[in-house]
Amino acid sequence: MASKKSKAIDYAEGFLDALKDLGREKGIAPEILFDAIEAALISAYKRNFGSAQNVEVSLDRAKGSYHVYAIKEVVEEPEDDITQISLGDARAIDGKYEIGDAIRVEVTPANFGRIAAQTAKQVVVQRVREAERGIIYEEFMSQESDIIKGMVQRVENRNVFIDLGKTEAVLTPAEQIPGEEYRHGDRIRSYIVEVRKTNKGPQILVSRTHPGFLKRLFELQVPELQDGTVEIKSVAREPGMRSKIAVCSKVEEVDPVGACVGPKGTRVQAVVDELGTEKIDIIKWNPDSATFIANALSPAKVVSVAVNEEEKVSRVVVPDYQLSLAIGKEGQNARLAAKLTGWKIDIKSESQAADESLDESMSEVEVTSDEAFTTESE
Repeated sequence: MASKKSKAIDYAEGFLDALKDLGREKGIAPEILFDAIEAALISAYKRNFGSAQNVEVSLDRAKGSYHVYAIKEVVEEPEDDITQISLGDARAIDGKYEIGDAIRVEVTPANFGRIAAQTAKQVVVQRVREAERGIIYEEFMSQESDIIKGMVQRVENRNVFIDLGKTEAVLTPAEQIPGEEYRHGDRIRSYIVEVRKTNKGPQILVSRTHPGFLKRLFELQVPELQDGTVEIKSVAREPGMRSKIAVCSKVEEVDPVGACVGPKGTRVQAVVDELGTEKIDIIKWNPDSATFIANALSPAKVVSVAVNEEEKVSRVVVPDYQLSLAIGKEGQNARLAAKLTGWKIDIKSESQAADESLDESMSEVEVTSDEAFTTESE
């Protein structure tokens, strides 16, 4: 029959193997689990053998054995045997101790193993769960401001819960493209807006209306954006309706608008297919404010632009027949152009401008718009 000592060794080795397997399975560092076991043993000892004691547990990382120590203060005459020890008794252990020192006295109970195991299991499970949540949090934090794919799990109170495998994301009504419907089992893309820590694990908030979603969709489709040859300078969106993006090229030979449109419009069409009915204007960014504003009003043609750089205010003159196109339905085109450029834009027809005197603080410049692309004309 195996001795009690050999059984204890076998148990310790089995315990260590199980702990390592658990760590590998869950992707958790062994030290996190060792700390959890020590915390569990301290909790078990205090609950069963004396909560007043100041104790610590030493868990051998190599052998799996553990020892419980009471931490006592060395005093001349102890008033509390639980927390204090006399100088004489301390020096009987080690002659170097002095009054005021802290001494560790082993108090591991003979029957502590069974109680400790029961308590440790509960605490370790909790620590493992917390560690898993931490890993998931860090994983998705690194993906913040990026696109993820998931499957619609359920819809509750108009909130769409998306299964991401290890956890789920929430697409709130405000972040949903108007007119879109989401059904159980649908696979959709969304943009990670924020990752929050909660008691129940990380909460991942996603969006399909964020300007960053449109930007990332283009980056997935356009190699020139991926390698940095072409850059998206700004984005303006009215989700489900219309969007504008301003692009520029860092290489003179590369047409930034053409790169984003793609051969026969395939690249921009892939983005449009993801967004449904949303129309997209791709315009060329220009360091000259007047030219950039004229471009931003595409597909309308612009005669001249007057700018006040200090106040970021501009007055744009367009042909009479282009006025409604420049303003857009319910002011949409002008509104998006203002968002895209960061300028306040006042649009006048040529006949209206002729009847008004130009503000002296503005310098009027005749401009010719750069090439632009829109997925559908007004």
